[in-house]
Amino acid sequence: MSLFQTIPGGNEASDRGRPLADRMRPRTLDEFVGQEHLIAPGKPLRAQIERDDIGSLIFWGPPGTGKTTLAKIIAGMTRAEFIEFSAVLSGIKEIKQVMAEAERARQYGTRTIVFVDEIHRFNKAQQDAFLPHVEKGNIRLIGATTENPSFEIISALLSRSRVYVLKPLTEEQIVLLLRRALEDSERGLGAMKLSADDDALRQIAAYSSGDARSAYNVLEVAAALVLQPAKGEPGSSSTPLQIAKGPALITSEIVQDALQKRVLLYDKAGEEHYNLISALHKSVRNSDPDASLYWLARMLEAGEDPLYIARRIVRMAVEDIGLADPNALALCMAARDAVDFIGMPEGNLALAQAAVYLAMAPKSNALYTAYSDVQQDVERTAAEPVPLHLRNAPTGLMKNLGYGHGYEYAHDLEAKVADMQCLPDNLKDRRYYQPTNEGTEKRIRERLEEIRRKRSQAPSSKTKTESEQ
Repeated sequence: MSLFQTIPGGNEASDRGRPLADRMRPRTLDEFVGQEHLIAPGKPLRAQIERDDIGSLIFWGPPGTGKTTLAKIIAGMTRAEFIEFSAVLSGIKEIKQVMAEAERARQYGTRTIVFVDEIHRFNKAQQDAFLPHVEKGNIRLIGATTENPSFEIISALLSRSRVYVLKPLTEEQIVLLLRRALEDSERGLGAMKLSADDDALRQIAAYSSGDARSAYNVLEVAAALVLQPAKGEPGSSSTPLQIAKGPALITSEIVQDALQKRVLLYDKAGEEHYNLISALHKSVRNSDPDASLYWLARMLEAGEDPLYIARRIVRMAVEDIGLADPNALALCMAARDAVDFIGMPEGNLALAQAAVYLAMAPKSNALYTAYSDVQQDVERTAAEPVPLHLRNAPTGLMKNLGYGHGYEYAHDLEAKVADMQCLPDNLKDRRYYQPTNEGTEKRIRERLEEIRRKRSQAPSSKTKTESEQ
């Protein structure tokens, strides 16, 4: 018998050395759990598969949501050759070789599906290599990515593919998959005669964050801990299959041992990085301290650079609070210094204090808006010279040229405010800063109104100059 000959009934079921997640991989759409918005009867992807008209596809979604599984199911249902690439391990040479074989196979009526896992890791030249073969129909390309295709896939390839977004599995769906694995004697853990209480399975589902593969891995480790195999490391492929002598129960305590440390979905350079900092910023802006703390912890526990978060928190203080609470900036700078001084994990409380303070502080974007308006005027209007009365005149020549002529020293005036134009002529009377009624800005607004009133009552510099002549 050939080493690679297929054993009747499929060797997948009997190969206990393979991870549970791989053994339990669905083989048909009916076995598939989740992504109902794509593969439920009448939904777009299922309709394409059933019509045998899939074209090229991009599956975009977090890990463990079924991207690879769907590609394999499609290959099986459409009776196509399935070639799997890893963007981490493959290069141009391998791509060209496979494309040539696919082109020859097409001449004999054989269709080829090329599945590229983590396609976002291919550079532009590598992605370009697929284009002519996709256009000619030599291959049907299915790419899987955890990153936003708009940023990571070249536009030419993206325009020739249909993008499907896969969602994280719900906790109920994860629990269903875990129950199925415990009961399946052919591919799962059924032969081990294990059971698990509902709390334990829900705990695994919660910690897996919608990732079925992660949930299977935890269940496999928990099963090994329950049985306490005599040889090998718990959960390793070298450990022989154990069978419980009596009912063996996977409890929440065992699951906690199996979990050890939760691994959160996060990529410091990817979209999730920006999604989480956006959630933190918008929760602060919306005065929600609970959500602010949650998103802050999500980033810190996933390993984000605390100084990056500190910089963004400082930005929130000046953009969304501003002069409504001037202490906000000082407190955020102190939090930054605390993180830098004492490090982590102790510094996380300093960041938490700053985030909650910002969430509860009065909000104003008046300063942010004012500066944005100034930037626009600087860019769009002529850069007129500084008015003469605002210029210093350290030399006699400059005095003779009118530098400083008409300037009024505010401290010498009773009202401490002169009716003196300080903007260039093309922006005369332009108002940028409009303080709100929030927090300290209410007092600033009242003071600004008082200043404007005094200025309107003061003799103008022009009138005073004329009276001196």
